[in-house]
This record gives sequence, structure tokens and C-alpha cells, in this order.
Amino acid sequence: MDLTRCQGYAQCAFAAPNVFTMRGDEALLYNPDPDDAEREKIVRAAAACPVQAILFDQEDARHRRDGAGAHVVSAGPVEAVERIGRVVVVGASLAGLRAAWTLRSEGFTGSLTVIGDEPDPPYDRPPLSKQALLGQVPARGTALPRRDGVDADWRLGVAATGLDLRGKQVLLADGEQVGFDRLLIATGVRARPWPNEAEAGLDGLFALRTPDDADGLRRRLAAGPGRVLVIGAGFTGSEVASACRDLDVPVTVVERGAAPLVGALGAVVGGVAAQMQRDHGVDLRCGVQVEALEGDGSGRLRRARLSDGSTLDVDVAVAALGSIRNVEWLDGSGLAAGAWGVACDAGCRAVDVNGVVTDDVFVAGDVARFPHPVYDYQYLALEHWGNAVTQGRIAAHNMISPQGERWPHLALPEFWSTQFGTEIKSVGVPTYADQVVIAQGSVPERRFVAAYGYRGRITAAVAFNQSKWLEFYEGLIDRAAPFPPAFRTVDRPTDGHPVAAEVPDRPTQQATVVVTGHGPGERRAAFVRKTYL
Repeated sequence: MDLTRCQGYAQCAFAAPNVFTMRGDEALLYNPDPDDAEREKIVRAAAACPVQAILFDQEDARHRRDGAGAHVVSAGPVEAVERIGRVVVVGASLAGLRAAWTLRSEGFTGSLTVIGDEPDPPYDRPPLSKQALLGQVPARGTALPRRDGVDADWRLGVAATGLDLRGKQVLLADGEQVGFDRLLIATGVRARPWPNEAEAGLDGLFALRTPDDADGLRRRLAAGPGRVLVIGAGFTGSEVASACRDLDVPVTVVERGAAPLVGALGAVVGGVAAQMQRDHGVDLRCGVQVEALEGDGSGRLRRARLSDGSTLDVDVAVAALGSIRNVEWLDGSGLAAGAWGVACDAGCRAVDVNGVVTDDVFVAGDVARFPHPVYDYQYLALEHWGNAVTQGRIAAHNMISPQGERWPHLALPEFWSTQFGTEIKSVGVPTYADQVVIAQGSVPERRFVAAYGYRGRITAAVAFNQSKWLEFYEGLIDRAAPFPPAFRTVDRPTDGHPVAAEVPDRPTQQATVVVTGHGPGERRAAFVRKTYL
């Protein structure tokens, strides 16, 4: 289910109610692993969907484009540069699986190896913080389709530990080396752990990234804890808090910033999210940090001490501290890999520390960092489902295509979050803004579109239960329309005036999309001047 496309028409919920359900006005939840008996109903639901957001094993119209819909690419045959040889994909992720499937579907007949550090096959992560926590689907019922249809050597449960570019070898944790002619890096991100190692071992402290994480947390929530503490009010933390309230579990959210989602949407729209949480019974505490977690004599979590001097008695805590990009294995490789990912060009080709584009190493998904023309060719780092799908396909296509047939990745970032019965969606980069205005709808009713602007042009839009309008704003962003919007719209507020967006001065680890500057990475090439006599 491509929820970046979904606009909440709910036709699928009528056609297949055992698979698709609506929460609130537009928040769609779905079973990612339905029974075969539901297939006929799902087919009818897909046919009824006005935006064709339900995907099947075959390529659909959406994936014949580069992802945004504004730049259509011909689907005709291309003369392949290399249909044989050795391709290695490091990262058994959504992006990695999409790339592997695309390679085979476009005629690559050579050796294909997919390496993943987790023992599980590729799985869908969005349901883990939504349906899985609510018990609507098992955490291990989120496996992605198509893996069985990909002819590949799957090396699961073994991590890549190094990359030898000159020798074209990927080094594995078991001591093996895997040679390649073309390499795709799709290692994604991992949850940022609790920084105190001793406290991190307390029974009752969770992160939320893998099926095991979701399964363990679900069991604790189902047991009815006295209070849950969520540390961090980004999208994951907010969705966990939403699940707690749906289960009638008391929850306290502690956020060091001014409001929930401030790192992704700024403090103005974050203030709306704050009121939404409080209206649903969340004990939200902003501008506060957790200084220590304390356990009992058996190592079970019992208490949290906060920076304002208060304490909380808690049975369960969720550390929603953002993510860390999986780039450590690339140390010493010569690639421009740093805290915000691996730098690449718009065609997904990796960049080395000297700024030189490689032609045999590609990057896709959460770990990729690429320039975008809409944002002055500055590098974007994204953690978006749609980006992983699109970039995985583009990288795979470009791997086996001649220069003149390669595709650029020009899609605008899109993101969604389902929380407290509300569907929050964004297009563009909300943190690339100096002002924001409520362009449509009503904030008190939480049905509105907020338009973001930077130096007089529209750069992003965020919708609360108004996702049908985002395609319109996507077009405005793509053509650099003036900000604030001067057009007349449906349900336009009479007192809508731009205000400061109040975005963080520096990107935070909880942001799902950030502009990270022109530099290729945290590492820099060094020129050493020597005097020779």
C-alpha cells in the first residue's frame, strides 16, 4: 500500500473491510499480510481506488515514472550497457528489494547477491509503529512481497564490515569477501540507542525499528502497564503515544524541543500537534529531558528523573531518539560517507571524498544523500518510504543502462504519519523555510494545509486530514511559485498571514527530511603540501 499516494477516499475500506480500515477522517490502516481469501476483494479495492495507491506484484503506472509524476520517463526498451556480470546489493531493505526486483525485471541475467545484517527477509517498517502495536497484525506479518520472485543469492544475518573499492570486494563479518562489478549501498538507518549503556540494559526500555522491537513492545502494552514513557516526540514517538492512547494506556511524552514534530515541521505546526496530543490524554512535557532511568534490584525499569527535577514512575519506556545511518562499514573506503549518509548524484551514483562521481557504486534509500534542483542543488537526506522505493528502482535501472538512458531522481520528498485519528502528510522540505501560513482549512478542527516558504517561494506543504490538496501544492513547489500563495482556494482562512516557521537552526536526528548543505559528507579530502629539495 503506497500511503504517499492515498488521499483518504476510503473506497478500499468499503470493498475489503477486513484488510483496510479508516481511523478518523483520512487515516488509513491496512493489513500488510492478508489471507489469500481476501485477494478478490483487494483486487476490487484496487480497481475502485481513485489514485491507484494499492500495488500488486506487477509494475503499475506509478512506477513507470521517476516517482513524482512531473518527469515522465519512457518505458521503451533500452540498450543495456551490462546485462551480465556481478551485482551486489548491501542492505536487504525496501530499497534493496526494489532494486533487486528492478534489475531482474529489466533483463539483468548476471549474478545478483543481496546482503543483509538482519536475519529477517525485507519487511515493511511503517506498520510496526501503527498496526503492529495495536495488535491488528503480527509484527512478523509485515514481510515485503516479491522476494521469492527475485533470483538472487540472499545472504541474511551477516553484516558488511568493509568495502575495498580498488579490488571491488565487499567484506563480510564472517570473513568472506564478495566481489562485484556494480554495487548498490542500501544499508538504511538504525534506531539511535539510549546513550547510557547501563540504563540501556534495563528491562522495560525499548527502541522501535525491527519486528522484534515491535513484538516486544506490543506484549508489554497488552499487559497493561501503569504508565509508558516516550522519550522524543518525533514521528515515531508520537505514533507510539497514539497507540498507547488507543489501548487506553497512560503515557507521558518527554520532548526536549518546543513541541512535538518540531524537528520535521517546525514549532508552529508542532504546536498544533502538541494540542492534539493533549486533547487525547497524553501527558506531554516539552522543553524537558530525561536525565536518568532507574531500575529496581532485579534490573526492571521503575523510574525516570527529568531535567526539571521531577520524577516519573514508569513500567515501560520507548527511546524514540531518531536514527543513525549505517555507514560505519564504509570507513576507509574512500566514499563520502558521514552522519547524514552516503553522498551521491541525482542518478544515485556514489561520490568519493574528493567529490568525484563513481560509475560502479550506487546508493539508494535512507542512507543516500543527493542533490535536488528545487532546493538549490543542496544535498537532501530522507527517511521516506516512497523515496526508498523510487530511488531503489532508479539506482537499479541506471546500473545497467548506458549514459544517455539513465534517469535522474527528481521526485519531491513525501511523507505521511497516522496518529490520534489524524493523517499528517507533507510534500517538499518543511525545514527549508523561513515562514509558514495556514493556506486552507481550520486549525481548531485539525483539517488544514500549511504552506511553507523560503525567501519568497513555496518550498513545502503539510496537510492535517487534507491530503487531497497536496498534489496541487506539489506542483506549486516544483515550479517555485511565489510565497505566500496569492490564489483563491477552497476553505481559505480569512485571517491567514505568514508567520515565522520556527524551524531548528540545525537539523535534528528526528527529522525525516533535511537539507544538509553542499558538502559531500562529514569526511573531507585533505591536501598535504610537501617541500621537495
